[in-house]
Amino acid sequence: MFLSIFDIFKIGVGPSSSHTMGPMTAAGRFLEDLRSGRDREPGAGEVAALGASLHGSLAFTGKGHATDRAVVLGFMGFLPATLDPDKAETLIAEAEKTKKVQPEGLPELAFDPASDVVFDYDLTLPGHANGMILKAFDAAGNLYLQETYYSIGGGFVVTEAELERLSRGDADEFHAEKEQVGYPYPFGAAREMLEMGAASGKTIAQMKEANELAVQSKAELDRDLTAIRDAMFDCIDRGLRVEGELPGGLRVKRRAKHIHDQLKAEQGQNLSQPHTINDWMSVYAMAVNEENAAGGKVVTSPTNGAAGVLPAVLRYYREHCVGANEEGQRTFLLTAAAIGGLIKHNASISGAEVGCQGEVGSASAMAAAGLCAALGGSNHQVENAAEIALEHHLGMTCDPVAGLVQVPCIERNGLGAIKAVSAASLALRGDGQHFMPLDNCIEAMRQTGIDMSTKYKETSQGGLAVNIPEC
Repeated sequence: MFLSIFDIFKIGVGPSSSHTMGPMTAAGRFLEDLRSGRDREPGAGEVAALGASLHGSLAFTGKGHATDRAVVLGFMGFLPATLDPDKAETLIAEAEKTKKVQPEGLPELAFDPASDVVFDYDLTLPGHANGMILKAFDAAGNLYLQETYYSIGGGFVVTEAELERLSRGDADEFHAEKEQVGYPYPFGAAREMLEMGAASGKTIAQMKEANELAVQSKAELDRDLTAIRDAMFDCIDRGLRVEGELPGGLRVKRRAKHIHDQLKAEQGQNLSQPHTINDWMSVYAMAVNEENAAGGKVVTSPTNGAAGVLPAVLRYYREHCVGANEEGQRTFLLTAAAIGGLIKHNASISGAEVGCQGEVGSASAMAAAGLCAALGGSNHQVENAAEIALEHHLGMTCDPVAGLVQVPCIERNGLGAIKAVSAASLALRGDGQHFMPLDNCIEAMRQTGIDMSTKYKETSQGGLAVNIPEC
């Protein structure tokens, strides 16, 4: 499955790509099926009501990730890319009051958010840890339509049938699909990426761009790349302006503005230690993840929980690196997306599937590769940078306190950004030759995720989530 840069980078809303954006998208897909009348139950009357059940990680951390609210907004007809997060509260309150929704193209449907979204803690669906079942009924209560969806990370959503088809796919089918579409550089592994780069004389960014241009014009690609970059930087800027407590009950205070004000005040006064540059990287990342935790507009990079790492390193490149320019930012994003696609295809970017190594670890690898490329690194150095960053996140658990993407997620993004810059710098000091190939590191991450206890995979049943102060 070819993953476009715009599959990896999607503009949406917080706090979670898999637990918020995914369920909202699934609800939107379900409405499309209702409008078409596809697969409706024989003998059912007209559609009159909706219901949903959340399973696995969507149940255990769904409240903290606003999964139920995402389903409500999805059933109302809203999508992550176009929803105004400032209006979400009003929209949900209206549905709670009327106990009805009326999405475009469908009749008014009975739906009580308090009772018709069920958190099923006992049943984990077999396909993936993030499972949900959406249902529609006629006026007599007969089943009208039912579909099972899996939110597989980064806002990607598949039906049960689609997931089974993906699970049956093999490498030959993967390559055949790309050759049929006509992508000029159909690499499905880092080794192939390097081989194709050597044969063509092109950089990873140039190959990624050529693949993108097989399905869109250069003007469209440039326009949408700029929109992604601007959305990332707008999110940082919003996070650096806002103060106060984050929602959810933990009473976690926003810190990005205060830290940023300190850093700005120290500029030009010879007051900063050399390691203060780490604080700049951290504050950029924390600004994004505070916005994400508040339900603001963010860009999956490759997920919402890890949305601060890559924008922080890109901002670091633009504001602090010698020789930074527009073309470098473009190279950064194209290269990072290529690495993210490899990780998603060969392992996972879902915290509920492989832990935080798949989220912040993947984001750090992508950012390291992007920075290395933007600073003039060779393809081999870029691959090395990604491997270094991912290798040193292996085994990282996903254990959000109270199911909220606040502790440890916000600070973790800052440290992921610092690791990414360090990895890029180390790779640039070498010639690209190194012991552990990126492909092997990705496979190690996949195997580690399989072996990891479920309580450490976004269920809030282990780790920091159960070791918190009593008061």
